[in-house]
Amino acid sequence: MKKEKQITSSGPSLLESFIPIIFLIILLTANVSFWDDTLAGSNQIALLSAAALSGILSIKYGFKWSKLREKIVDTIGTSMPAILILLLIGALSGTWLISGVVPVMIYYGLDIVNPTVFLFAAVITSGIVSLATGSSWSTIATIGVALLGIGKALGFNDAMVAGAIISGAYFGDKMSPLSDTTNLAPAVSGTDIFTHIKYMLYTTVPTMTITLLIFLIIGFNFNIADADVHPGAVQNAIKSTFNITPWLFLVPAILFAVIMLKVPPLPALAIGVLLGGIAAVIFQPHIIKELSNVDSNYFKASYISVMQAAYGETAIKTPNPAMNRLFTSGGMAGMLPTIWLILSAMVFGGMMEATGMLKKITRSLLSLVKSDSSLITSTAATCIFFNLTASDQYLAIVVPGEMYHDAFKDRGLKPEVLSRTLEDSGTVTSVLVPWNTGGATQARVLGVPTLDYLPFAFFNILSPVMTVIFAYFNIKIRRYNNRKTTEADE
Repeated sequence: MKKEKQITSSGPSLLESFIPIIFLIILLTANVSFWDDTLAGSNQIALLSAAALSGILSIKYGFKWSKLREKIVDTIGTSMPAILILLLIGALSGTWLISGVVPVMIYYGLDIVNPTVFLFAAVITSGIVSLATGSSWSTIATIGVALLGIGKALGFNDAMVAGAIISGAYFGDKMSPLSDTTNLAPAVSGTDIFTHIKYMLYTTVPTMTITLLIFLIIGFNFNIADADVHPGAVQNAIKSTFNITPWLFLVPAILFAVIMLKVPPLPALAIGVLLGGIAAVIFQPHIIKELSNVDSNYFKASYISVMQAAYGETAIKTPNPAMNRLFTSGGMAGMLPTIWLILSAMVFGGMMEATGMLKKITRSLLSLVKSDSSLITSTAATCIFFNLTASDQYLAIVVPGEMYHDAFKDRGLKPEVLSRTLEDSGTVTSVLVPWNTGGATQARVLGVPTLDYLPFAFFNILSPVMTVIFAYFNIKIRRYNNRKTTEADE
């Protein structure tokens, strides 16, 4: 009896801990094969099924349902800011569409962008905006949507353009002192934000340089004659549908100014939604009337059109049928499948954490550490693992940071080594996982499935690789008292 009690109190074994993850991978693989739109519900059911399996496996260890449920609810609570931001992004996309803000950015963008350097310019533009605002999500939902429209008009593959936008946006998010993750990583690691940012330059600059070179090579090999839709035709379609005026640029300019003043994301996006609605009423009266089917009362027409654009589906038809998909928005309602996915992912992550399965797996990774390089590699792998299982980039930074903090200190590594590893691996890879809050959100906002843009998100793919390369070649690995690598570290 004593032996049985000891086994029971030890919690799930390593094999048992991996079973729900393997089960989830099998279901997700099947979903990709059987459904075109896995966000519609199949991936959500897969996550909930894996969570249920985790709970079933933990029964013999005496876990109480009330405790499991409490942890799941707590985990869901961590995703609530992302869910609220998602709803406002949906409303923003609707009001910025009917106001002509996104169409006008596409219209003028086609005048100044050369197809050869478009992807290169998309990375740079997204990076600058994200660096200034500190938010990859806001950048992608605003300038990113416009860049996607320009790329489509130039004939580029949507997934390729999305990869360029995401690469730039996450570069800026990672390096901006205004970014929440850029503040979170050094806080968890025990260093200050400016030391953290300076130290990240060593791995981030080479990664960004390689990313820009790849997109530049792709651009030089692009032939505009292969495009199905040509820029001139797109501009004509936009001009015949919307009132085009540079005054509409005031809307994104004011929003970015508000964000740079460190206004929190939720009220900042709410201001963007309001500005979009006002701009629609002022600059697009014909669209207001057309969408509302009300001609006699402009106040009523404005209220109906703006409200509908914020909460529901809006479709504006242009003379160019090939561009009509670009000028549609699902509003807040369009974000509900993504919110459902996030909630399901949080249930799975919460269950895995509550049953001790995540801790069992991560501890086994820590036991493999034999050198400085393997410690950094294990940290990077753990960040990616948490993005895959806990489905949230904040957890992918906080939990590994707490896990490995003492291990880095014991080996004489300065805290900025840990903070850089967390950002290189935790922040940027969240957008590569379809059921992660990052991947699910950007797939919905851009209308491009995560697995489609993943091969082109070069910055996000290369970042963890670069931090591991620096570790194994002992490049810019800061240590206390200039401790040299010994034979025991190899």
